[in-house]
Amino acid sequence: MGACNLVKRKKVTDELKPYGAKQKTFDQRYLEMALIWARNSYCVRRQVGALIVKGKMIISDGYNGTPAGFENICEDENNITKPYVLHAEANAITKVAKSHNSSENSTLYVTTSPCMECSKLIIQSGIKRVVYCNRYPKTDGLDLLRRAGIELVFLDLENDIYEIQ
Repeated sequence: MGACNLVKRKKVTDELKPYGAKQKTFDQRYLEMALIWARNSYCVRRQVGALIVKGKMIISDGYNGTPAGFENICEDENNITKPYVLHAEANAITKVAKSHNSSENSTLYVTTSPCMECSKLIIQSGIKRVVYCNRYPKTDGLDLLRRAGIELVFLDLENDIYEIQ
């Protein structure tokens, strides 16, 4: 491997994990912030929050809910999530897309592991690391992220589990 490739890899690693030995602590803090952000959701069945962090800066945030201009009611009369409800990850990714920032080589902190559709958006947006604290029963989204070489971190805040997958 050439010297240029080593420098490039170190730069990406430094950008993805800029806190060095304190990375776990900062991963916990950002995930706690995503949990707080999830409380903005009007969804009754599940509230999910997401933050996109690049370097040491939050560049976007999102929570699950209806598109802008729609009523803030996520479930129908049978308590089934309406099909047009956006996931927290999709909201954060589209929000950063509308800004002057780039999510290339960033970390997504999300309170629930991503679904297949959000995982496709994560890959396409250049996010290289996903940290989450709740496991969704379906794992196809995580499987796709692994296949794409995205680093996955499961963080159980209550039991102090930090699992790089």
